[in-house]
Amino acid sequence: MSRKRTAIVTAGLAGAAVAGVVGRTVLNARRRTDPEANERLSLLPPEDLGPVRSFDGTDLAVRAAGKAAAPALVFAHGFSLDLTSWHYQWIGLSERFRCVLFDFRSHGRSGRAAGGDLSPMALGHDLAAVLDALPEGRRAVVVGHSMGAMAMLAMAESRPDLFAGRVEGAVFAGAASNDLLRGAMGSVTELLRPRLGSIRQAASRVNRLRGYVLSSPVDVGHLVARITQFGPHASPHVVDHVVRLAARAPSEVWTDGLAGLMDMDLRHSLRHVRVPSLVLVGEHDRVTPPSSAVALADALPDGRLEILESAGHIPMMEAHEEFNRRLEDFAGPVLARRAKRTRRKGA
Repeated sequence: MSRKRTAIVTAGLAGAAVAGVVGRTVLNARRRTDPEANERLSLLPPEDLGPVRSFDGTDLAVRAAGKAAAPALVFAHGFSLDLTSWHYQWIGLSERFRCVLFDFRSHGRSGRAAGGDLSPMALGHDLAAVLDALPEGRRAVVVGHSMGAMAMLAMAESRPDLFAGRVEGAVFAGAASNDLLRGAMGSVTELLRPRLGSIRQAASRVNRLRGYVLSSPVDVGHLVARITQFGPHASPHVVDHVVRLAARAPSEVWTDGLAGLMDMDLRHSLRHVRVPSLVLVGEHDRVTPPSSAVALADALPDGRLEILESAGHIPMMEAHEEFNRRLEDFAGPVLARRAKRTRRKGA
């Protein structure tokens, strides 16, 4: 195998193993995507609530669906994705809930990170800014996937007041409280960095290798994403959508952002999440495996674990009907209790 071909294949394996998904949307000339399905998944929620300004001046794109007075769900997406990864949630749940979705800094339609800050703490401040922008007195269940779940924990550290006020419940999907993605790196980390190298150097190498995949005529992105990120029954158009999002993410997401996630430890923040919490994990999640979810649920003050059969690391897309059912069964009673308490105080 030629040196360039070896680099291309290694890039696909490394990038997908680290954070999931790199490459273009076509595995080969004979495999065709479904343009209508791609367009549906890219559909934005109808209401534009942005821009919301984060703590350092970064503008965040925020959208919403559902009646303004309905119980609120706030969705925080995963690494290199954007708010469209919650397509099936706002489509399926906006009849009952007010669904609020946003793009983290340097992701999707939000502004590039002011000062280049893509640390988990900065992401936590982004989430806090969106919650602060809700109408006065509005409470919500926050739903975070992977990086978004880490942002929830970072927010619990910097803004514990929100878990005593705005946040009534928390849902962690594909999440861990420390060493996110380090396990997924495995031996690939050692392959990409010298013995004395740093995680930041390894992340930079992954981003450079990603460039080989993006520019090569041989695309392994779809295949590797399916193997590493999804369960056995994920729809091809869902895989394609996730691959496209990750391929469009700017380089700083794959360098500074990735290094920050790999290096972080937020176990100390768990004590601040004093609200009912649901940990959802796919049976085939290889990035944050069920063992990580068990540890997270056990460490939360009021946590419980549920496993989604046949799903991988992106269960809200590949097992969306079951994900929505579990989310609705959790969030409905949590927010109803809040409404009942409010009525009692008013009486």
